[in-house]
Amino acid sequence: MRQANIEGVYRRSRRGCTRRDPEAAPSDDLVNRRFTVTEPDRLWVADITEHPTREGKIYLAAVVDAWSRRVVGWSIADHLRSELVIDALDMAIWRRRPKPGLVHHSDHGTQYTSWAFGQRLRKAGLLGSMGTVGDALDNAMAESFFATIQLELFDRQSWDTRRQLAQATFEYIEAFYNPRRRHSSLGGLSPIDYETRHKDVA
Repeated sequence: MRQANIEGVYRRSRRGCTRRDPEAAPSDDLVNRRFTVTEPDRLWVADITEHPTREGKIYLAAVVDAWSRRVVGWSIADHLRSELVIDALDMAIWRRRPKPGLVHHSDHGTQYTSWAFGQRLRKAGLLGSMGTVGDALDNAMAESFFATIQLELFDRQSWDTRRQLAQATFEYIEAFYNPRRRHSSLGGLSPIDYETRHKDVA
């Protein structure tokens, strides 16, 4: 590898962008680091990451189904307002039509503790859940997805514009990660293949 000037990719520290509102009342932790579920749309995990372009930063919010590791909702913007996470949640709700009682687990970011986001959860019949402050293990599954996209997409090159990175993110999630990327925790299947096999068996 040295002779060929090849360097392996490796995980860097994720670029966190959580901002807390000390006056907001967070949801109780309904997960307690138990991310194993036996059926789809019982537990979603969510978080936000950021990445720079020469034009400025973009922010990516994602919602991941803990059962299949599938990204069921996501949103990209040039801001950190609550609309960012509401749009990701709306995509997940529109795609999956979850039954009331699904748990949506996140950190204590102001976007997730906002009145608007809480109202959207309640309207859909979903239960908010939040881990403790400053402990990545309390949202480890969402952290894992963002570490993966940082490693496999964001850090592989420099990005000129927000549009360029947004397009690449769309292609990564919808054309690679969900339908093709294999997971050892899923028996070597991609999230969509795992869901399809489950439906075939059922």
